[in-house]
Amino acid sequence: MTKLLYFARMRQIIGKGEEEIALPAEITTVSMLIDFLKGRDEAYASAFADPRIIRAAIDQAHAPLDAPITGAREIAFFPPVTGG
Repeated sequence: MTKLLYFARMRQIIGKGEEEIALPAEITTVSMLIDFLKGRDEAYASAFADPRIIRAAIDQAHAPLDAPITGAREIAFFPPVTGG
């Protein structure tokens, strides 16, 4: 099982901050996971509609969308973070 965390706008759209799911073996990158999640229902499709504004972290380390997720215990999704 892999824990998925959703933050900010994504959390609001999906309606939950986290869940644990068993990922299909063929899902091997963050991008593939996003495509998989978009197919779950309309809320996920809306939350993940624009991959350009999605950031991810694998086991609490920032990761690009082409990063491998095999063996990940936790994957977090969030919008871009800006400082001021």
